[in-house]
Amino acid sequence: MKVEPHLFVVLGGTGDLMRRKLLPALYRAFRENRIECALIVGCGVETDLDDRSYRELAARALAESGETDQAAVAGWCERCLAYQAMGRGDSSDYHALALRLENLKTDCAPPANRIFYLALPPNVVPDAIMKLGEAGLNISPGWTRVVVEKPFGHDLDSACELNRVLHTWYRENQIYRIDHYLGKETVQNLMVFRFSNAVFETLWNRDRVEQVEITVAETLGVERRAAYYEKAGAVRDMIQNHLTQLLTITAMELPAAFDPDAIRYEKAKVLSAVQPIRREDVVLGQYTQGVIDGVKVPGYREEPGVAPDSQTETFAAIRLWIDNWRWQGVPFYLRTGKRMARRLSQVVVTFNTPPLAIFKPGPDGGVHPNVLTITLQPDEGFDLDFGVKAPGTEIRVARQRLHFRYSEAFAPLAPAYETLLLDVMTGDPTLFVSSQWVEASWALYTPLLRNRPPAYPYPAGTWGPAEADRLLAGEKAPGPAMHAG
Repeated sequence: MKVEPHLFVVLGGTGDLMRRKLLPALYRAFRENRIECALIVGCGVETDLDDRSYRELAARALAESGETDQAAVAGWCERCLAYQAMGRGDSSDYHALALRLENLKTDCAPPANRIFYLALPPNVVPDAIMKLGEAGLNISPGWTRVVVEKPFGHDLDSACELNRVLHTWYRENQIYRIDHYLGKETVQNLMVFRFSNAVFETLWNRDRVEQVEITVAETLGVERRAAYYEKAGAVRDMIQNHLTQLLTITAMELPAAFDPDAIRYEKAKVLSAVQPIRREDVVLGQYTQGVIDGVKVPGYREEPGVAPDSQTETFAAIRLWIDNWRWQGVPFYLRTGKRMARRLSQVVVTFNTPPLAIFKPGPDGGVHPNVLTITLQPDEGFDLDFGVKAPGTEIRVARQRLHFRYSEAFAPLAPAYETLLLDVMTGDPTLFVSSQWVEASWALYTPLLRNRPPAYPYPAGTWGPAEADRLLAGEKAPGPAMHAG
C-alpha cells in the first residue's frame, strides 16, 4: 500500500527515542523510497532550537546511528525536518502547534493527513492527548492518527483510564498502540509459520504438545532506567506486554481472515481463556553481583538510583494455563530477566515423547521429544530437534537438528520501528495493540502485582533463581487463584 503525503509530528522530538530509533527508521524508509512525501515535525521543550539547529541535531543523531553519507543526510534533513518549540506544554503551546501545522509550506500537497507520535514519558501522555484534542488536532481535512508507546498504563485501572482519555478524542481505528516486539519479522512469521504449514498446525494442540516456553533474556542490567524500573519491575516491563503478545500469537486460533480485526479478536480470545494466576505458579528474582562476559557487574541494589532494600523483581517466571479446547492441560511458561547468561528471545515448543520407547538410548541419552525452537533474536530463525539412528550395528537413537536462519536465506531484516512506522503511515493496525487486548492483559496480571511473592536472589550471568528451574521442570502445587479486587 502506498504511503500518502502527510505530516509526521513527534511530541518528544528531541528525546532519546527519537534520536536512537525513530529518526534512523524514518531516514531509512525515505532512502529506500518507501516514503515519497512527508514532513517530520519534531516538538520539544527546548525553546532555543529552531528549524536549522534541529536539523543539525538530527544529522548528528543519524551519523551516530551509522549513516555515513553526510551529504545525503544533510539534504534529507533540510527537505524533511522542521521544529516546533512546545515550552511547558501548556494549552497555548498546542494551539500554537495547530497554527504552525496549518501554515507549513511543503513540496507535497497541503498537509491534510497527520500522524501524532507521543514519544513522551507515560505520566504525561494523558495530558498530551487531552491538549491535542482541545486544540483540534484530533481531526484534520484528511486522516489523523495518534501513536502511543508502551506502557499502556501500569495496572488495570490506569489502562482503562488511558483508554477512556484516548477514546474521548480519537476513534479506536485512529489509535496505534506500538509495541516494537510486534514489528520483528520473526514475530510476524509466527503466524505465517503456523497457518501456512499444515505439518505443524495439525500438531499445534494439547494432543501433541507437552509444553511451551517463551523466554526473553537480557544481559544488560537496569542501566539508567532505575527511576522507571523501581516502579515497574519485570512483570510490568516485559511480561504484561512483550511476552504476553508472544503468548497470544503462539496460542491463537486461525483467524477468519488475515485482517486486523480478525487477528486482534483471536488474540484477545486467548487472554479471556487464561486461568487466573496462582501464587505457586510464579517465581520472581532479583540479580546480585556476578560475572557477564568475563566482567564483574554489580547487583541490582547496588545500581545508581535503586533503593538499598529494594524488593523490585528483575526476573519473573510464570506458568499459565489456557482453558480452551486446543490447549487444556498444556503449561505455558513465560520467563524474562535482566543480567541473564546471554541475550535471547525465543519460543520453544516441546512435543510429547513417543508413548513407548522401543529403541535403545544413543550417545546423548534416551529418546528425547521433538523440540521446535523459534528464535526471535539474535540469529533469527527456527530449529527442529528430531531422532535418527546413530551409526553402528545396534539400533540407537541420536539427536539431530534441522535449522533455518533468516540471515542465510534473505537480506538483512528491516528494523522493527521501520516496519511499524510504515504500517501507521499506510493505516494498517494489524501489528498494533487493541484496547480490548490491553485491558484483558492487565486484568490477568493486576492481581499478581497486588500480591507479589518475594523475589529470590540470583547471581548476574545465570539463568535466574533455582526456584524457577523447579517451576519449569513441572513441579505443581494446588492453591487458590488470585482474583482482582
